[in-house]
Amino acid sequence: MSDAIKHECGIAQIRLLKPLDYYKKKYGTAFYGVNKMYLMMEKQHNRGQDGAGFASIKLNTAPGERYISRIRSNAPQPIQDIFAQINTRINQEIKEQPEIAEDVALQKKHIPYLGEVFLGHVRYGTFGKNSIESVHPFLRQNNWMHRNLIVAGNFNMTNVNQLFNNLVELGQHPKEKADTVTVMEKIGHFLDSEVEKHYKKLKKQGYSKVEASPIIAEKLNVAKILRKSSKNWDGGYAMVGLLGHGDSFVLRDPAGIRPTYYYKDDEIVVVASERPVIQTVFNVDFEDVKELAPGHAIITKKNGEVSIKEIIEPLERKACSFERIYFSRGSDAEIYKERKMLGRLLMPEVLKSIKHDTINTVFSFIPNTAETSFYGMVEAAQDELNRQKNQAILSEKESLTDARLQEILAHRLRTEKIAIKDVKLRTFITEDSSRDDLVAHVYDVTYGVVKPEDNLVIIDDSIVRGTTLKKSIIKMMDRLNPKQIVVVSSAPQIRYPDCYGIDMARLEDFVAFKAALELLKERNLYHIVEDVYKKCKDQVELEDQEVRNFVKEIYEPFSDEEISDKISELLSEPTVKASVKVIYQSVDNLHKACPKNLGDWYFTGNYPTFGGNRVVNRAFINFFEGSKDRAY
Repeated sequence: MSDAIKHECGIAQIRLLKPLDYYKKKYGTAFYGVNKMYLMMEKQHNRGQDGAGFASIKLNTAPGERYISRIRSNAPQPIQDIFAQINTRINQEIKEQPEIAEDVALQKKHIPYLGEVFLGHVRYGTFGKNSIESVHPFLRQNNWMHRNLIVAGNFNMTNVNQLFNNLVELGQHPKEKADTVTVMEKIGHFLDSEVEKHYKKLKKQGYSKVEASPIIAEKLNVAKILRKSSKNWDGGYAMVGLLGHGDSFVLRDPAGIRPTYYYKDDEIVVVASERPVIQTVFNVDFEDVKELAPGHAIITKKNGEVSIKEIIEPLERKACSFERIYFSRGSDAEIYKERKMLGRLLMPEVLKSIKHDTINTVFSFIPNTAETSFYGMVEAAQDELNRQKNQAILSEKESLTDARLQEILAHRLRTEKIAIKDVKLRTFITEDSSRDDLVAHVYDVTYGVVKPEDNLVIIDDSIVRGTTLKKSIIKMMDRLNPKQIVVVSSAPQIRYPDCYGIDMARLEDFVAFKAALELLKERNLYHIVEDVYKKCKDQVELEDQEVRNFVKEIYEPFSDEEISDKISELLSEPTVKASVKVIYQSVDNLHKACPKNLGDWYFTGNYPTFGGNRVVNRAFINFFEGSKDRAY
């Protein structure tokens, strides 16, 4: 994606099902779980670069022994920073107590971070400052072991105000109005209630507090706690939780918006945001890694019993399509095929734009994540070139000479590495004209491969704001003096804000929205903007389930192609000599390419939860009133 946007976090959970001695004997180290967690977090580094966190729990510790460890970092390289600190601490303990170097029992007793239950998190900050206090996991502490709660997740709630007020009504005093805090405190509240209920029953039966504690841990119904806690949640989430005594869970939202995968054998239970992470780190087959069903939780009790429970009745599955287009690792077998198909399905429109002149066209991509869809586009272009060759041979078969045949067969598809990202630009100069000049040099180009009569086709994952295209890429492409620059987006037009974890909150940032506004002005339809504003304002006091997305009316007067053509104008500055054409994927083709991930609200405005409609209307109100506030 040429427009950098912040997006989803990544989760990782590991539960060792054997004693630590087992891993020492089989794998040569009791730190097997710690090592695997490092790999899982690094393999999901693409999902979060603002911060990272790690937590572990030791099972069956004696009173007075530390059983919970947590470490967080918002350093420039947070994962490396965390594990460097862990490694330093481990080496320090071994240096001070050499006798524990080969004694697993002593290692477990004295070395922090070594345990049987692990949680890892990598973070992209979509809201608020990137302070250490905002980095997951979050810890809710208590002297009763089973009341300790550690929570992390890949999520965003649309109804934080409602969740906050619910906590206040329960008599709590939350320290801040943030979805992470409200979610953790809601789970914590029902965890406390469950513990209290069991204790009262056991007390009546004559058990002391000491005797009751392990029985409570055994009897805790995690699924019941989650059902009560998540009753009013509206958002997309993959939520991970650890209880101090050793129970753990991962809960996925009922629409399946955020991805969650798991693997289990007799040694381990592992959960992550991405399937290839598990495949690579544990060397298991594609079929062995399962997707957690929407609205379900995978729960592992302290005794190692694993169950998958329905927590919330599943909604229509609307798994995020942006995951497939851009955010997830392209090494996933399904995602790789889907991204290639996205490129292939764009080819008819590309051919139309270049008038089927594949001979005088250079195909390329904007580094680096668009490369897979580029392969699909090139395969479709090659099919077209082969068709043209066949047609030429058949049409000239009566007079075809060897020389002419060789000329026809010699035609090759022209693919080149055109755009090269030179450096990660650091815009240390804030004055606009200076910053724009810096942005214009983010990418460099390959000279000498494009002729003046050529079309230059460049595919990108998606075009969100169009800023980098306008300020940098198109200008750089124009230096090659092509006849036409065709910019192809493997994603449809992004028209609506996301509110489930991707940092796309403001309508006025979207080039598609800007294009629609320009068309409304040109056609004397701008009154629609005020009409939509009034309709949005009239819904402010309605219940979420009554709110409609009236922002769709901004786009209704225009075809997709009309908006794309206006975007082409907006992205082409007067200094650009080549004609510029922008082509977007259609929503229908997106669904063909990604049939299991039909969440398309950023393109269609069809939000999978009621809260999404409230967010898009609030975003429009903010735009109309000139407010910079976030819509959620």
